[in-house]
Amino acid sequence: MKYWDQLSEAYNRPLKGSLDKPLEKIIFIHLATSLPLPAERDHIRPRIDLIVFMINIQSKYSFKNVEASLSHMDAKFFLGKVCFLITGAGRVNHCSVEMNAVRKLGNLHCSPVIFCELDSEGIRLATAQRLLRILQICAGHVPGVSALFFSSLMKSSIDE
Repeated sequence: MKYWDQLSEAYNRPLKGSLDKPLEKIIFIHLATSLPLPAERDHIRPRIDLIVFMINIQSKYSFKNVEASLSHMDAKFFLGKVCFLITGAGRVNHCSVEMNAVRKLGNLHCSPVIFCELDSEGIRLATAQRLLRILQICAGHVPGVSALFFSSLMKSSIDE
């Protein structure tokens, strides 16, 4: 038992030291209604660590716009750097998009699907914190966890 405690302490010591230091990171958020992004600013655009596609499940246009935008992305980028944020799912009577279509989209692109209700401030805050944590992982700021590994953890086991 003592061996495991020593091993755990030796493994966690570097992590504890890094967590005590405050980290100052700058996050650039680029909002776009669709892809591709304009090419005229490619030379000054910072690296993209995460793309969040927002789909309002009450709007077929929103879903179709995301589907059209996906065709402009390199398939290699999907490996752990893309997620789908679904809004409006709480009002099932008003849904214009099938839930199965949204889940299929996530499975097709091997990307997590996150559901959020924008009406509730608490849920908005929790979702924002969750997305920031995903961004930290995708940007490589979480030691020992890669975006691809995290993406595999988020994948639903129901389909397998």
